[in-house]
Amino acid sequence: MKQEELKLNNNNIDQFIQSINLLELDKKIIERNEIREKIHSISPFKNEPVDFVKWVKNDLVHSNDYNPNSVAPPEMELLRLSIDSDGYTQPIVSMADPDGRFEVIDGFHRHRVGRECENIQKRICGYLQLVQIRETQKDKTDRMASTIRHNRARGKHAVNAMSDIVIELKKRNWSDDRIARELGMDSDEVLRLCQISGLQDLFSDQQFSQAWDAVIVDDSGFNSLDESDISTESIDSDRIFHEWQDWECFPSGFYSDKPPSGMDVEQCEIAYSKFLADIPRFEKALIKLTSEWKNSCEHYLTNSKMNRIAWLGQASMCIDSGIPSRFCGGYNLLTEEQQKDADLKALEYLNIWLKLNGRNKLDLESVKSKTKADIY
Repeated sequence: MKQEELKLNNNNIDQFIQSINLLELDKKIIERNEIREKIHSISPFKNEPVDFVKWVKNDLVHSNDYNPNSVAPPEMELLRLSIDSDGYTQPIVSMADPDGRFEVIDGFHRHRVGRECENIQKRICGYLQLVQIRETQKDKTDRMASTIRHNRARGKHAVNAMSDIVIELKKRNWSDDRIARELGMDSDEVLRLCQISGLQDLFSDQQFSQAWDAVIVDDSGFNSLDESDISTESIDSDRIFHEWQDWECFPSGFYSDKPPSGMDVEQCEIAYSKFLADIPRFEKALIKLTSEWKNSCEHYLTNSKMNRIAWLGQASMCIDSGIPSRFCGGYNLLTEEQQKDADLKALEYLNIWLKLNGRNKLDLESVKSKTKADIY
C-alpha cells in the first residue's frame, strides 16, 4: 500500500473513531467489540483466546457448577484491593452458552469482585472483560479440565472438589490415563482422589451407569459480597490476630461455598433457623465453640468492628452441624422474639469469653456491626 493511501486510511480511521465516541455507552461498547472481533479474525494470533478481549454486561456472566478453586477470605479481600488499585489485569476465561450468556471457566473470584463491589462495578460500567475458550473445548468435560488446569497452574484447588470432578469425568467414561493427561496429574494422584471419594472400588476403568446423575447445587440463594462489606477504618489496637490457616473455623467448612452433602440452600437455612430457635442446643454449641476454637475466637471476638453476635451464631451452627456461614439467612426465618432470644444467648457467651480473657462486658448494641467483611 502506498504511503498516501495509508495516510488517507488513517484519516478515515480517526473520523470513524470520533463518530463512535459520540455514541451512548452501550452502543459504543458494541461497536468496540465488533471492531476488535474483526481485527481478531485476521490476526496472526487469532488462535489465542487472549487476542480478543470482549466486554460483556455482568448479568450475562454466570459461574460454573464445578470449580474446585477456593479463596480464603483474606485473599479475597486482597484480590478486591488489587483490582481496586491496579485495575483488571487479567480477563475472565469464559464459554458462550446457547442462550447468549457466558459461563465462567476461570476467574470466578474476579467475576465476583466485578459484580459485587459497588465502586468497581461502577468504574467498569456494569461490564466484565472476557476471553472465550476455543470452540473445540465446549463439552462439559473439556471445560472442567480447562478449569482445573487453570487452577493447578496457580497451585490452587480444593481437594474434595477435585475429587468430585474426577468422579464426574469417570462417569463420562474417561480412563485414568486420560484424566491424568488432561488434568496434569500422575496416576497416583488420580487414585488418591478416587479414594477421597470413598468409592475407589468402583473406579477400575469400567463404564459408569448413565443413570447416576451428577448433583448440581443451586446457588441462587447465596449471599453476595458488596462494597459496604469492606471496612477501611483503623484496626483495634488490642485486637488479637491469627493467620487464616490457623483459624479452626476454616478447615471446618465455615467459609465453604456449598451446602453439606445431601442439602440444598433452603434446607440449610431452615436447619439454621431451627438450630437458633433451640436455645439449649445453641448453648451447647456455644460452649463447644468457645472452648475448642481458641484461635478463631481470639481473632473474631476481639474485633470490635464486626458483628460478633452473628459470628457466634454462624460458627456455632458450623461446629454443630457443618453448615457454612454462607447460609445464615435462616436467621431471618425466626420470629422477632426468637431472634432476640438467640441474640441474648450469644451475648451471654460472648461476655463469658470476654471476662475469661480479661476484657470488658458489652451490651447487645455495641457488639452488632455495620459491616460483614470486617470479620476477616
